[in-house]
Amino acid sequence: MVNEADKRDLIDPERLRRTLELLAGCHGAARLGALLDRRTFTLTDSHLERRFLPLVRAVGLPRPETGVWLNGYKVDFFWRDLGLVVETDGLRYHRTPAQQARDRLRDQTHAAAGLTPLRFTRAQVRFDPRHVRATLAAVAHRLAG
Repeated sequence: MVNEADKRDLIDPERLRRTLELLAGCHGAARLGALLDRRTFTLTDSHLERRFLPLVRAVGLPRPETGVWLNGYKVDFFWRDLGLVVETDGLRYHRTPAQQARDRLRDQTHAAAGLTPLRFTRAQVRFDPRHVRATLAAVAHRLAG
């Protein structure tokens, strides 16, 4: 719900977190504060991105940065220490030839900057999580040296 409210510009999670510190002791403040804690809360833009995060945890990777700008593009997931960029592609923004061409340009731009771009489709995340976990683990292992 917090992700959805943020996506609709109804709240700012960081501002909400700071406000909760002022409301310590009020009913529900501690519980919401724990949810928004930087160690547990990861802002995502879509249900697909939220579905991807448990696969990340299952592989044992640290929590990625989300929604950061790299090389002129906002990326879904970024592991700075590994130089790994992961995009999760739902059909809404990645189905047309023009959208797919932009995706390739993004990947090429990241690769030219020394990063490793990796993409997973909605179908892979939803119906083939074993493949997603195996691929993510193998690439992360290779990048970690």
